[in-house]
Amino acid sequence: MRKHAFIFALLFSLTTFSQTQKGIVIDENGKPIENATITNPKSNTHSHTNETGVFNIDKSNIGDVLNIIAFGYKKMIYTITNSEISIVMESDSFKLEEVVIQSKIVAINVISKIDLETTPVNSSQEILRKVPGLFIGQHAGGGKAEQIFLRGFDIDHGTDIAINVDGMPVNMVSHAHGQGYADLHFVIPETVEKIDFGKGTYYADKGDFATAGYVDFGTKEKLDFSSIRVEAGQFNTFRTVGLFDLLGNSKKQSAYIAAEYILTDGPFDSPQNFNRINLFGKYSFVLEDNSRFSVTASRFTSKWDASGQVPQRLVDAGTISRFGSVDDTEGGSTSRSNFNVSLIKPVDENTFLKANTFYSNYKFELFSNFTFFLEDPVNGDQIKQKEDRNLFGINAELNKNIHKESVDLLFQLGFGVRNDATANTELSHTLNRSTTLEQIKLGDIDESNIFTYLNSEIRLGKWLINPAVRLDYFKFGYQDKLAANYKTQTESKVKVSPKLNFVYSQNNDLQFYLKTGMGFHSNDARVVTANNGKEILPTAVGTDLGTIWKPFPRLIVNSALWYLYLQQEFVYVGDAGVVEPSGETRRAGFDLGVRYQLSDYFFFNLDANYTYARSINEPEGQNYIPLAPDFTSTGGLSFQNWKGFSGGLRYRYMKNRPANEDNSIVAKGYFMSDFNINYTFKRIVFGVSIENIFNSKWNETQFATESRLKNETTGVEEIHFTPGTPFFLKAGISYKF
Repeated sequence: MRKHAFIFALLFSLTTFSQTQKGIVIDENGKPIENATITNPKSNTHSHTNETGVFNIDKSNIGDVLNIIAFGYKKMIYTITNSEISIVMESDSFKLEEVVIQSKIVAINVISKIDLETTPVNSSQEILRKVPGLFIGQHAGGGKAEQIFLRGFDIDHGTDIAINVDGMPVNMVSHAHGQGYADLHFVIPETVEKIDFGKGTYYADKGDFATAGYVDFGTKEKLDFSSIRVEAGQFNTFRTVGLFDLLGNSKKQSAYIAAEYILTDGPFDSPQNFNRINLFGKYSFVLEDNSRFSVTASRFTSKWDASGQVPQRLVDAGTISRFGSVDDTEGGSTSRSNFNVSLIKPVDENTFLKANTFYSNYKFELFSNFTFFLEDPVNGDQIKQKEDRNLFGINAELNKNIHKESVDLLFQLGFGVRNDATANTELSHTLNRSTTLEQIKLGDIDESNIFTYLNSEIRLGKWLINPAVRLDYFKFGYQDKLAANYKTQTESKVKVSPKLNFVYSQNNDLQFYLKTGMGFHSNDARVVTANNGKEILPTAVGTDLGTIWKPFPRLIVNSALWYLYLQQEFVYVGDAGVVEPSGETRRAGFDLGVRYQLSDYFFFNLDANYTYARSINEPEGQNYIPLAPDFTSTGGLSFQNWKGFSGGLRYRYMKNRPANEDNSIVAKGYFMSDFNINYTFKRIVFGVSIENIFNSKWNETQFATESRLKNETTGVEEIHFTPGTPFFLKAGISYKF
């Protein structure tokens, strides 16, 4: 009998010791805290919270003590008293020593969290710059989407980077101005809470355009306080933004609205007369089963005049200034209205569903003149690009955790649909923005993308293995309204994109990873149907070998060697309304990032990125990829909450790069420095910011373009540029309530 009792007690103790405890981590307002780290020192086990704040930790029993660390919250010690663990964490100032390098495929996202904490964004341009190695340039009076550079790509306006906000796509397929056009100006920067990014082709839930990488933005569920801000600066610049909490301290529901208004003439000789209005509202609530539901709605309108790209020869001759123009009738207008509904629903203790459905109505009209009088020596070469788009879709993902004694399995099964329908997408030759001389293209586009993916994560000790596969179906339709007979041209294509990633975590301070995968970017529907379905979805194949290392409590270093092959690249020819294939390319490079906390208040960051980019099928010396940056770097010093002061000094550097295939025309690089400082007195914040503190002469965007002036007999190919902002002083005041 004693023998049986002993065996029973032993089995019971073993069962108890191997018990898995489930819990949830939330903040003071009841909001789930994602990526919190929970450690049980007694059993030497640890876990992390998912998007719903839920975690499961092994070998933990009643009476055990858990250590909880979360970014931006005070450390906690929690004693397990029953099977229902609910941990509430208090907000705290940012401390780099509390950052844990998690065993995740996108663990590098910790960098964007650090940067958001230490240097908050205060303009729509700065939102994208939070991605290490990503550069932007504006060349149309402030209203057009920025030109993007990343990993040796001139991405144009979004051809090789997938951008989303709250699960809603920003990239526009088959856009009037360029494939993948991504205008992020409808986002009010003060509403951004989270930036999720990844470089390469390695993520199953990212599809079209995710070749160089992706960026996902998440807006705040709830405001900590209401605020009003007013800014004014040089060049007749004015901005005001207001964020208003509507429901106070309710833990079950929250609602707020935000509004932004901007005016500026810019530094140009011909004022750009830019204005933008943003309205945003979000309502969120928690259901009885801990499901989280949110509804967002927004409206954005913008219009502007532009001086266009300036030919270098006119500036060299002293005919015009750097901020002058040849045709100052350029410009345009755009608007976007969005409606997005999101749901995160627990199914059981190891399963949850997340889904969103969205609708956007988008309008765009742009007048440009790239070549002046090259094609039409009498009226000039001004063109109009215009579209009216309805975009809708749905995304759904089922997350399932399976926990075993020695292995953890995570499965994510995703499904989605997206449809873009544009009416009267137009390219016309115009005069003075008022007279249409010739309609070059006019038609309706209907493009659908249906996709599914299976992502799995297998955890074996210190290893995380991530096999995944994605399946996309596209249908392209174009109805040419300039054709003699009515006909809808259609083409379809299926694409399979496998991925395989490995992560080895030596501990919470050191991680190595190897990522591999295939991705793609789509072609314009008008080109797809004209080419009878050829080169619809060219393949991209990439690999990353990297590490994230925390050698000291206040120092994080990340580095990666990478390679990316593209089966085909596309170059948009705006004045012809076509996308030209430019052949196979390869890129290889090295990324380095450093984040260091000098003291409780002062922070240092550095990013350096090198790329070797070449066309594969062109002869040596003729195989440069135009405007592909080969070396870029950003960095700076920032300080937060030091005797009421916050701010920083930052720099951006881009090296000279080839502007054409044989490098005979060079796009000049630049070194830029910005400074800002804010002082908080009770509920009032005073701030001053200076862009280009050394008043450097730099070109924000530049192209090798052939153009002809009215008094010239032949065209001249050379650099045409949009000048970068000179010394620009701006002051602001905020009131929190």
